Amino acid sequence: MNGDEACCEGALAAGCRFFAGYPITPATEIAESMSRRLPEIGGIYIQMEDEIASMAAILGASWGGVKSMTSTSGPGFSLMMENIGLGICTETPCVVCNVQRAGPSTGLPTLVAQGDMMQARWGSHGHYEIIALAPSGPQEMFDLTIRAFNLSEYYRL
Repeated sequence: MNGDEACCEGALAAGCRFFAGYPITPATEIAESMSRRLPEIGGIYIQMEDEIASMAAILGASWGGVKSMTSTSGPGFSLMMENIGLGICTETPCVVCNVQRAGPSTGLPTLVAQGDMMQARWGSHGHYEIIALAPSGPQEMFDLTIRAFNLSEYYRL
């Protein structure tokens, strides 16, 4: 099992029942796994038109009381920033898995890294901090995905 598949399984174990996303390497396998697994347990998977809409959709699902998540990588995460800020302002629990690429700009799409941690923590407008968890392998990815859902509900982020 790779890290993307572990993220999917961790999200399902945490009770995630809604996923909205847009394909982007190296996070596409999370969306692919969720598209197969969510319908099996009565959940909803939607492929959105872009990352902006993906973030808006998971906020809406969370406002409706459903545990929700999306996944992306650096360029997509940049596009999500305004809606991430909205989620923070409205204290909306949701999870964003940012599968970070190595290198600057669009990076090396097939090589993962943890070089965008500053953006993950403080990327949007306002004075707040986002909880950012950084796994080192598939087992830790599974465990930290569950933890991410629990922390998002506890701290309303």
